Amino acid sequence: MAEITAKLVKELREITGAGMMDCKKALIEVEGDIEAAIDNLRTRGLAAINKKSGRATNEGAIAVALADDGKSVAMLELNCETDFVGTNATFTGFAQQLADLVLADDPADAGALKALTVPDSGISVEHLFADMVNKLGENMPVARFTRMTIDGTGAFAYYIHGGAKIAVVVTFAFSKQETAASADFKAYGKDIAMQVCAADPIALDRDSFDPAVIEHELSIYKAQAAESGKPEAIQTKMAEGRLNKFYKEQALVEQAFVKDMDISVKDYTQRVSKELDDTITIKSFTRYNVGEAAAAAAEE
Repeated sequence: MAEITAKLVKELREITGAGMMDCKKALIEVEGDIEAAIDNLRTRGLAAINKKSGRATNEGAIAVALADDGKSVAMLELNCETDFVGTNATFTGFAQQLADLVLADDPADAGALKALTVPDSGISVEHLFADMVNKLGENMPVARFTRMTIDGTGAFAYYIHGGAKIAVVVTFAFSKQETAASADFKAYGKDIAMQVCAADPIALDRDSFDPAVIEHELSIYKAQAAESGKPEAIQTKMAEGRLNKFYKEQALVEQAFVKDMDISVKDYTQRVSKELDDTITIKSFTRYNVGEAAAAAAEE
């Protein structure tokens, strides 16, 4: 049994938002297992879904580079030690320069990125890093980057929020490539990327969830329903109802559209498709939050 320290109770409270005494009681009941304590609090209706958003601690910035035709995109997270540097224009400009290089050269990893030569300068990216560290006085590792390309008809859209602390890239498919150049599509694409940024969905649609996640959620809803003391058939309907609510909150296409809560993202997509005389499909999304990659690595 893990020791139930004040630090552990505080960590659980930060993750779940539950009261200190409820957190301490939950930890005691599950012998200090924090993940089991989260489920314990959720079953009792004292905590929301845990996304571990409070565990990201590193500073930095995220940059996105999009090709002119919208069919290739790169997203990169550059970390640093303090928020002062993370919001510095020199630092964020450097992050953008690195994202542009990832888009242009598609390096395999951070080492390959540093081995690149900056166009029209003859200077290596590694040399740029050394200059930047000397200038700003902080370490600045590349936490991660991704480069994506669409084969066929479609386009990417992106949105950067919160002083470059959160960035989202969304992949779309449609029938006519000219749709990508439409002002209406560009506005819609940014809206969907903003949706992912604000509402932080877990998956694209019902079929995209890890079955283990759904099984875990359903087990909690069944446990909640059992506490009602109602007949088993009603308990089953209660659990299914809560699972449907989960889908509407956590599946992007089923979420209420943040700019018009009376319609869903799917409804909005269908409306824009009709206006553009095309069929737009949201294929996937990628969301970066500064610090989460380093936090995840620290937990492993």
